[in-house]
Amino acid sequence: MLRFFHNEEANDEHYTLLVNDLHQTAQDLRDAYHNLENVVEPDLIDCCIYELYSVQMRYKFLLASIKDYEQHKKTEDSYTKNPLEVSKS
Repeated sequence: MLRFFHNEEANDEHYTLLVNDLHQTAQDLRDAYHNLENVVEPDLIDCCIYELYSVQMRYKFLLASIKDYEQHKKTEDSYTKNPLEVSKS
């Protein structure tokens, strides 16, 4: 499902946590849809709708965070290193 994520970020702990949270949230989203399909009580329907909306917002937030992180990483990698840092190597 999330094949577009790059392998070079796999070593980054923050990135890995974001991706794992996104996978868990995707599962929570499936569960919320399943719950909504199986309730008949009006109060429970409202509860499931609010839960579904909440999980959708969390999913959008995590997806945007991952995209921002990838964009920041690209920008950071595109800059030339400081010559003083390179000479210390």
